Amino acid sequence: MSNALHLSVPEGLPFIDYEREFDHPVAEVFRAHADPDLFARWIGPRGLSTRVERYECRSGGTFRFIQHGDDGVEYAFRGVFHTVRPAELVLQTFEYEGYPDVVTLESMRFEDLPGGRCRLTGRSVYPSLEARERYLADGMEGGITEGYERLDELLAEQVPAT
Repeated sequence: MSNALHLSVPEGLPFIDYEREFDHPVAEVFRAHADPDLFARWIGPRGLSTRVERYECRSGGTFRFIQHGDDGVEYAFRGVFHTVRPAELVLQTFEYEGYPDVVTLESMRFEDLPGGRCRLTGRSVYPSLEARERYLADGMEGGITEGYERLDELLAEQVPAT
């Protein structure tokens, strides 16, 4: 079963909402977001590899990771985990270092669904409408879609969370 990404881009407002369901329990989906080794295996579009420099998925923790493709170009990202409640909520900042001073506030909520499934809802709030449009023009939706497809593939091969 394929679960589509639903993206909402309200006109004239500097945020994006998204929703995606997974055919796996919330504990497994959250673990793939919180464990740096698992996170590195699915985040981002196909064709990019991820190297995690720091990833402390806990309230007050920080992260920095670098993605690169076959062309050798690197894309670095960093942020701070403000609030992390396991299998429930991640509230964090997010910055692509190629767009210095454009820091987004991101929330992700994890929700149990019947049948051992999970719904992830998120909101990304940008400092300006122009910043949001820049991310969209750079292929943000495709990157999220492919990243979640990769997450589906990873979860299908993982041993269930204990």
